[in-house]
Amino acid sequence: MKKIAVIGSGTMGNGIAHVFAQNNFEVNLIDISADALDRAISTISNNLDRLIKKEKIDEAVKNKTLQNITTFTKLEEGVADVGLVIEAATENVDIKLSIFKDIDKAAPKEAILATNTSSISITKIGAVTSRPEKVIGMHFMNPVPMMKLVEVINGYLTLKETTETVVSLSEQIGKIPLPANDYPGFVANRILMPMINEAILSLQNGVAGVNEIDGIMKLGMAHPMGPLQLADFIGLDVCLSIMRVLQDGLGDDKYAPAPLLVNMVTAGHLGAKSGYGFYDWKEGNNKNLVVAKQFI
Repeated sequence: MKKIAVIGSGTMGNGIAHVFAQNNFEVNLIDISADALDRAISTISNNLDRLIKKEKIDEAVKNKTLQNITTFTKLEEGVADVGLVIEAATENVDIKLSIFKDIDKAAPKEAILATNTSSISITKIGAVTSRPEKVIGMHFMNPVPMMKLVEVINGYLTLKETTETVVSLSEQIGKIPLPANDYPGFVANRILMPMINEAILSLQNGVAGVNEIDGIMKLGMAHPMGPLQLADFIGLDVCLSIMRVLQDGLGDDKYAPAPLLVNMVTAGHLGAKSGYGFYDWKEGNNKNLVVAKQFI
């Protein structure tokens, strides 16, 4: 299995395409927007240039990586001859279910269908296909080229052979695959998101400020990034969506999203991608962030 398809060319999709292509897989990168595909190839090229500057790869590896990627705007063409499809579209259950119905019709019957979802039920996604035994989660971490983990999530009907194949493929691209079962939030977000939500509640209730909350977790718990900065980096809308999945799936009020989080998303303050969240990402940068004015 040396040819795969990646659906969605955003941050996660282009990162997944990058790591597979750099490890000598042929990659069909699919998006409905030709402009988005152009931006994705530009991002991959720039990321490869950074690796060249760090002397981790050479120019020949960069050129071969880019040659391994073919772009498509039509899903049925992009998945027609691949052994693995990885969906990396928006974290929206209706969108993902619609995409998987289309993939199931167009991809070879022996192909494995994977999703990069961070919280949506693999069993639910598999149920809209004719091959739930070949549907699995491959939850990559951001930034994909740098982060080693792939959380491999088994749906209720996922076959052991499917899991073994995905684990092997993950290892072939230099990742460390760790399997989990299909429960709300899986492992990563079932633990991470309540911590982020509690940090937001602590800010909301006046326990401490942004710098103090993030600083305590970095200095005291050895976290490389504080929970509020991490929330901005992930996207506050994504954090809210995952908290709602946890609350609905586990039926426990302890997973209720903080009112401050709800208000910020409603106001369009989504973190780094909107330029404003707990930090002002327009004035600051990843190394020297400025706390957003409403929190100073």
